[in-house]
Amino acid sequence: MYSEEKKSFLLLKSMIFHYHGLDEDEAQILERTAKKLDASSELKWANEFIASDYSTAFDRARTHLKDTLGKLNKDKRLYYLDQVWKANYQKGYTTEMEATAMLRLAKDWGIESELISMVRS
Repeated sequence: MYSEEKKSFLLLKSMIFHYHGLDEDEAQILERTAKKLDASSELKWANEFIASDYSTAFDRARTHLKDTLGKLNKDKRLYYLDQVWKANYQKGYTTEMEATAMLRLAKDWGIESELISMVRS
């Protein structure tokens, strides 16, 4: 995974976690992910992206992610959303807001039905 892809993946994960307000468990999951990917600077970038204007962060991130992760092949796009879905289960729950945000991204990326099928199984 190259640096721009790491940035985008960490932005995706961070954005979903920030959607209702980042809690301590979510921050730890993000830190573990960044450590695993050797991507501390990419996580810092993602968090600064969100913090720069929290009220528009989701819409700005949707645009950024559509231009980066959204251009990857279908399996890779689904893989990234699946990783975020699984990260929510690490903390023990997925809020309706988080699920809705992931569905909106899946729709942007043309993989909405695939995400729904994946979640159901």
